[in-house]
Amino acid sequence: MDGLMKSLRSVAHLAVKELRSLWRDRLLLVFVVWAFSGAIYVAATVVPDRLVRVPIAVVDEDHTELSQRLAGVFYPPDFLPARQISLQEMDPGLDTGLYSFVLDIPPGFQRDLLAGRRPALQLNVDATQMRQSFIGAGQVQAMLLQEIQEFVSGERASGAAPVELAVRMRFNPTSDSARFTAVMELINMVTMLSIILAGAALIREREQGTLEHLLTLPLRPVEIMLAKVMATGGVVFLACALSLRVMVGGVLGLPIAGSAALFLAGVALHLFATTSMGIFLGTMARSMPQLALLIILVLLPLQMLSGGATPRESMPEVLRYLMLLAPTTHFVSLAQAILYRGAGFSVVWPTLLALLAIGSVFFAGTLRRVRRSLAAG
Repeated sequence: MDGLMKSLRSVAHLAVKELRSLWRDRLLLVFVVWAFSGAIYVAATVVPDRLVRVPIAVVDEDHTELSQRLAGVFYPPDFLPARQISLQEMDPGLDTGLYSFVLDIPPGFQRDLLAGRRPALQLNVDATQMRQSFIGAGQVQAMLLQEIQEFVSGERASGAAPVELAVRMRFNPTSDSARFTAVMELINMVTMLSIILAGAALIREREQGTLEHLLTLPLRPVEIMLAKVMATGGVVFLACALSLRVMVGGVLGLPIAGSAALFLAGVALHLFATTSMGIFLGTMARSMPQLALLIILVLLPLQMLSGGATPRESMPEVLRYLMLLAPTTHFVSLAQAILYRGAGFSVVWPTLLALLAIGSVFFAGTLRRVRRSLAAG
């Protein structure tokens, strides 16, 4: 019992030392604050999921009632008021980025349409704006086809459809992408910061010579590692909890469907795995630049293939099964289930168990690596 209490006191003293070392690194502290505040706000608000004030121009070579109606379907807030330009101004306007869409209505379009022919409209799209062009091309096409159909039929389409499709938007009734992007950015920051802080702490001690001082003390490798996991994980855990409450729920005003406490329990288990991973990378790297390269190689697959950026069902089967060994896959699944769908413990307990198992494996493997590293000096 005395030995256990002595070990706990040693871990607590080392954890306090780690926190003091982090507090002195003001640049890293600024990065932590930005990651859990500004970065989440930017991710939720800067990238829209719909068209916003898109510049569009119309080349009207027909000058008929229909061409005027087609030019008038574009209005704020999706589009800026359509500008009437000549055919000679179309290519320069697209080349200079002045317009994202240019609609060319050929001469005789209304006449040919009413005569039963199939005249063609030309929609020129600046495809360098990939997200905007992908959303906008389909939306513009639907708007034009609806206006043409109403013109040909001579009345607004108000008849009842033979079948009524009742659409229920589950878990996101307003189809607001900010809720999804904010939570996913929070998840990414938890993973990234825990790996960076844990690895950087070990490299910093090696560069400052304090690691050699630790080796002269009656400390076991498991105590050193537990202290680093607790200190690094505690900082990221606290930042995540504050960000979920203040930034996601307060500033952005996004609803949280499930239990925040259950989500934070998942965060703690995830940090157990990722901080161990960060320490492992710290034992492999001999300097901060090497650590940065290793983190990039590890972090990008973890974030891109975890199911947050793209559904796991669309990935190759080999990658799907391989990523089950990564903690981020289970963490993303757990966060989406709790924060989006309001899942309780009875639903997410297998995911929590998987995180605990993966974290234990990472911790044991990293502890073995730390022992070898410390033994080698």
